[in-house]
Amino acid sequence: MNFDEYARTAVDLVNARIETLDDLRVFFGGQSWQADEATERDLAALRRGQRRLREVFEYGSSGRDADAVAALNSMLELQPVQPRISGHDAADWHMHVTSRGSSVSNEYLVGAAWGLAVWLCEFGSARFGVCADERCGNVYLDTSSNNCRRFCSERCATRSHVAAHRARKRATAKPADEGARVPVG
Repeated sequence: MNFDEYARTAVDLVNARIETLDDLRVFFGGQSWQADEATERDLAALRRGQRRLREVFEYGSSGRDADAVAALNSMLELQPVQPRISGHDAADWHMHVTSRGSSVSNEYLVGAAWGLAVWLCEFGSARFGVCADERCGNVYLDTSSNNCRRFCSERCATRSHVAAHRARKRATAKPADEGARVPVG
């Protein structure tokens, strides 16, 4: 069972822009069974799940481990874990955490909550991050060797560092340059 993959489904869901059923189908990938079976109820459940999972990341990134644990336990109670062996041929056996026949949203959310729960137990909730670029807000799992990641992507890190550099340059501009202007007229 690849717990990291399950944990990353939580990241994917929280960061997704899912407003409509068509958005949800695109999120799942047009040709997947999930896209084919998704309903308006799944859309509503996954949007609620997005908010709850975001809270878990916010708790973890602010050092509120007990709150992150309580939120994940609550989600696991709502979507009970039902492990099963799955596969497409005899060489592809792997574990899933819900029984087939569950709703699309239930199957997705239990996997996401289970993956984050295992991640939290293995690495601690301090590895749950919210992007430090205030224009972004995406979440991420910190896989750095020293738990120092602050941004969801290199793009956000670069954008934030460039903005900070430009702000420092403006703040240290010589006041004499402003006074040297000669009024016209």
